[in-house]
Amino acid sequence: MSIRTRIELAPTKTCNTSLAENPWAFDTAPGYGPGSSQEDTVPGFAPTNATARPGQLPEAYRKMDDEELHRRIREAKATLGEKLVILGHFYQRDEVVQHADFIGDSFQLANAALTRPEAEAIVFCGVHFMAETADILSTAEQKVILPNLAAGCSMADMADEDSVETAWEEIAEVYGFDPENPQPDEDGKLPVIPVTYMNSSAALKAFCGQRGGIVCTSSNATTVLEWAYERAHRVLFFPDQHLGRNTAKAMGIPLEQMPMWNPRQPLGGNSAEDLQEAKVLLWHGFCSVHKRFTVEQIDKARQEHPGVKVIVHPECPMPVVDAADEAGSTDAIRKFVEASQPEDVIAVGTEINMVNRLAAEYPDRTIFCLDPVICPCSTMYRIHPGYLAWVLEDLVAGEVSNQITVPERIATPAKIALDRMLAAKPR
Repeated sequence: MSIRTRIELAPTKTCNTSLAENPWAFDTAPGYGPGSSQEDTVPGFAPTNATARPGQLPEAYRKMDDEELHRRIREAKATLGEKLVILGHFYQRDEVVQHADFIGDSFQLANAALTRPEAEAIVFCGVHFMAETADILSTAEQKVILPNLAAGCSMADMADEDSVETAWEEIAEVYGFDPENPQPDEDGKLPVIPVTYMNSSAALKAFCGQRGGIVCTSSNATTVLEWAYERAHRVLFFPDQHLGRNTAKAMGIPLEQMPMWNPRQPLGGNSAEDLQEAKVLLWHGFCSVHKRFTVEQIDKARQEHPGVKVIVHPECPMPVVDAADEAGSTDAIRKFVEASQPEDVIAVGTEINMVNRLAAEYPDRTIFCLDPVICPCSTMYRIHPGYLAWVLEDLVAGEVSNQITVPERIATPAKIALDRMLAAKPR
C-alpha cells in the first residue's frame, strides 16, 4: 500500500491531512508545506534552495490520471533511451521511484551519475541540493533536471553562506588564523577545518573546497572525520548537529568537546574558553524527519515486540541512536534488513517511504516505522509522476525544463570538496 493511500485511509494519523493532496496544490505557497517539516520556518535570507523559487506544473498534466502519467513516462523513457538517466532517492514516493534507473542514498546517487557519461539528461528525483551535486559532478554537456523546483530541504536551509562565513570569521579570531588563508601550525595541522554534510547548498560545498574542507554523507561521515583530524585540530560541522554529534561520539570524542554553534548568537552562544577545548563545533541544524523519533517510541516497540531489532538513521537525536541496536545511513538500513531472517521483527527510524518499501519487499518479516504518524519528507514528496512526465516529454520535444545549473565560480571549488568526499569510501 502506497504512503498516499495510507494517508487517505487514515488522515487523522498523519501530521497534516493536506499531505494527501497533489503537490501542485501547495508547491507555490510560502514555507515547506504539509509533512514532517511543516513547522520549519523558511529563513529570512534568500536560500539557494528551491523553496525560494517554486515551479508550477502545466495544467494538462494536473488533469491526467495516474495510468496515463505512468504510460507517458514509460514511452518517453523508451524514446530517449541512453540519452536519459533517472536517479531516485530512497525517500522518494513509490509512484516515482519505480521509474528510476538508479535508487540509492545521496552518496550512491552521486556515484551513479558518474557511470552514465553518455546520458544527455540526468533527471534527479530527489531534492535541490542533490541536483546541484549532480550538476557539479556531471560533464559540461549533460543537463541536470529537478522535476519540481519546489523540492528543497529545510535542513539545508538552516546553514546559509553568509551565516557560515560570519561564523568562520569569529572562529578565526578565537583561534588566531587568517580566515581567508588558514595555515598549519608546528604540528602540521590547521586550527579548524570545515566539513559540510551533503544536505547543504553548492555554495557551502564551495566554501569547504576553498578552505581545505570536505563534504560528507551519512555513509562516510566517520571516514571523513578521520580525514579531517589528520589535517586539523578541530572540525566545524554543518548543517546537521545530530549526524556530527553521533559520529564524533562513536569515535570517542566527549560531549563536552562538542559545543553547539548557534549562528544567531555571538561566538555561537559559547565562550572563547569553551571553544579552545572544542574538537567539533556543531551547527544548530537538524532533519525534520529524523527529529521526530524518540526513545519512548523505541521503548514502546520493545514492549510490544519482544526481541525486536531497532535501527535508526544517524540524523536522529543522540538518545535515540543510543537506545537503538544499530544506526546507519539509508543504505546501511537497507543492508541491515537484507541481512535479517524471515520472521524477524525490525523497527526502523527513518523516512516512511523507505520503511514502507522495505516492508513490501520483505513480507516474511515484520518491518515498521518507529513513528506511528505517517509523515514523509514533505519536500521530497513534491516530486510526483505528473512532474516527471512533464520534464521527460519536454526532453522528447527537445526542450529542457527545470534545469539546475551551478555557476562555475561555485562549481569549481565545490567539486574539490566533493571529490574528497568520493575518495573517502564508507567502511
